[in-house]
Amino acid sequence: MTNSNVLRVLVVDDSAFMRSTLTRFFNSDERFEVIGSAANGDEAVKMAADLKPDVMTLDIEMPVKNGIEALEEIMQKSPTRVVMVSSLTEAGATATMKALELGAVDFIPKAMEDSSRNIFSQSKQLCDKVFAAAQAEIVKQPTQSASQPSESSEPQKPQPGSHLRFRHAEAVLIGISTGGPKALQQIIADFPRTTNVPIIIVQHMPPNFTKAMAERLDQSCPLKVVEGTDGQKLEANHIYIAPGGMQCRVKKASSGLVFSVSEDEGESLYKPSVEVMGESLLEAVGGKVLAMMMTGMGNDGVKVYEKLKVAGAYVIAQDEATSVVYGMPRAVVEKGIANEVLPLDRLAPTIERLLG
Repeated sequence: MTNSNVLRVLVVDDSAFMRSTLTRFFNSDERFEVIGSAANGDEAVKMAADLKPDVMTLDIEMPVKNGIEALEEIMQKSPTRVVMVSSLTEAGATATMKALELGAVDFIPKAMEDSSRNIFSQSKQLCDKVFAAAQAEIVKQPTQSASQPSESSEPQKPQPGSHLRFRHAEAVLIGISTGGPKALQQIIADFPRTTNVPIIIVQHMPPNFTKAMAERLDQSCPLKVVEGTDGQKLEANHIYIAPGGMQCRVKKASSGLVFSVSEDEGESLYKPSVEVMGESLLEAVGGKVLAMMMTGMGNDGVKVYEKLKVAGAYVIAQDEATSVVYGMPRAVVEKGIANEVLPLDRLAPTIERLLG
C-alpha cells in the first residue's frame, strides 16, 4: 500500500495505556498511520477539526467531556468516521447504541480486566473493523430519515416477479453486521404493524449489546422487539434479536417455532452466526423464509441463503450505495440469488408488500 493510500487515524482515550496499545496495533498494520492521540473529549473535538483524520477511535468514558458528548459535537462541526471503544458492560452497551445513533460507524469492545493482549479479542479484527469504517460515507447529524430517500439511493432494477407477494412465509430472517444498529434504527419505525410471522435479526455483536439494541429498537418499532431467549416460543408480529456472543437457532415443536440459544461449539467465527440460524430455519420450515441480507463485513450467511433460495425462499439484499460495508449483501448479489437489491429506505416497505 502506497503512502497516499495509508489511512490517517486519530486515537482518543483517557488511558495512556490504551492509547499506546491502539497506536501499536495500528502502526503495525501498513494500512494505517496514527497522526495523533487525545486524552479527553475536548481534545478530541479540537484535533478532529484540526487534523481531519480519515477515521478515529473514540473512548466513551472520559473526563472533561465524555465520548458521547464529544461525538455529538464532532458530527456537527467536523463530521468524521468514528469507531467507538466500549467496555463489555450493560452501561457500555447502552452508551454505544446511543453513539451509533449519533453517527458512529461501528464499535470495538474491550475487556478491562485482562492484560493488553486480551483487551481486544484480535488486533487484526480490530484493524479490519476500523479499515471498513474508514470506507463508510460520512453523514452529518441529524441523519436523514428513512422516510426521506436520498437521490443516490435509487433501487437497482429487481429481477422479474419482484412485485409478487410471498404470503406463504413462516419467518423473516435478517442478517446484518457492520453498520447494522444504525441502519436498523433508521428503518425500524417503518416496519409494518402486522407481519403474521416472526422476524429474526442476527446481528454480529458481543454479549450485552444485543439486549441494549433490542430495547432501543423497541422504543420506535410498531412491532414488539425483544432479545431472544432459549426455549421462547416465536410469535407473529414480534422481532427477535439473536443474543450476542451465542449461537442461535429455531426449532420446530408441536407448539410452533421455538428459539434456541447455546454456547458456540466451533460452528462459526461469528457469534451469533447468520449461517447457523439460517440452517436451522431451513430444517424447520424449508424455503418458507423471507431472507434479507443487510450491511456487513464478510460473507456470513451466503451459503445458507443460497440453499434457502433453492428451497423456495425470497431473498433481498441491501444495495451498495446505502450499505456501510458492502460485504455480506455483495456476497448474496454476486451469487445471483437476490430477488431484489434495494436501498435501505425500501427494505421495510418491501417486507410489508411481500407479507401483506
